[in-house]
Amino acid sequence: MTAPLTDPALTDQALTDPALTGAPLDEPGRGRRAGSATWRAFRRQPLGVFSLAVLALIVLVSVFAPVLSEPPASYGPDVLQPPGGAHPFGTDALGRDVLAEVVWGTRQSVLVAVAASAIAIAFGTLVAVVGAYFRRVDAVVGVLVDLTLSLPVLPLMILVAALAGPSTTTIILVVAAFSWPEVTRLVRSQALAVVGLPYVDAARLMTRNAAWIIGRHVVPAVTPVVVVSVVVTASRAVLSAAGLAFLGLGDPTTWSWGRILYEAQQSGAMVSAWWLTLFPSLAILALVLSATLVSIAYNDARNPRNHDR
Repeated sequence: MTAPLTDPALTDQALTDPALTGAPLDEPGRGRRAGSATWRAFRRQPLGVFSLAVLALIVLVSVFAPVLSEPPASYGPDVLQPPGGAHPFGTDALGRDVLAEVVWGTRQSVLVAVAASAIAIAFGTLVAVVGAYFRRVDAVVGVLVDLTLSLPVLPLMILVAALAGPSTTTIILVVAAFSWPEVTRLVRSQALAVVGLPYVDAARLMTRNAAWIIGRHVVPAVTPVVVVSVVVTASRAVLSAAGLAFLGLGDPTTWSWGRILYEAQQSGAMVSAWWLTLFPSLAILALVLSATLVSIAYNDARNPRNHDR
């Protein structure tokens, strides 16, 4: 029996030969053309493009927050002033400008969304592809994911955040810890289909390096699912972080959209001063809704039947 190839260069050459892999005769740059076709199909969806622009605007606001507004002061002379004049979003119970709070809260919310989703995506994808490739591990992964998803997430998040203490790092880790199972479930379903394809079987004949096969063939095949998971997980992270901050478990040293709602509730002005809840709630809604619409539009654009329209 022929010994397995151990030279990665020889392995790459063998696995790109359609005669060995059983893959169709594809022209060079097929992946780039597929990406271009997906982007063209995405641009034909006005709602998806608009939602992507909203997400880009939110990210820009978070990056240029120091340029757009001064940090919220400790207090101000104009207490509970409605929107208008020098305060377009009004002021809170301590006379602080709500616009400045929303702008600086954008920075914290985007930070939590990006960091928590990155951790959840990285860990969830790793568990999914390893479990799909090693079938004995897959049984354990399936049980662990089902068990985690069956737990009451919000009470556990509150408990862990309360025990660990309020901080940005705690919020990021707590949100990531309860977000990765959903990512694993989505990626695992795609990875299970990929590992049974002929070119993966051919790769096993060429090398016994499981890490190389997973990184070279399995991970690229599940990347589109990962892209969708990134957007969805980030929006859920914002909701979870805002919920924890509203319950008083957020970082008290930084502004966030959840903290604005929490302080409005603590001051007793949530009902009388409508602007205290309206603007941070609209910011949360804009991020979550636009992220959801972008993921839906991207998923539709990936469909090859939409590429030639």
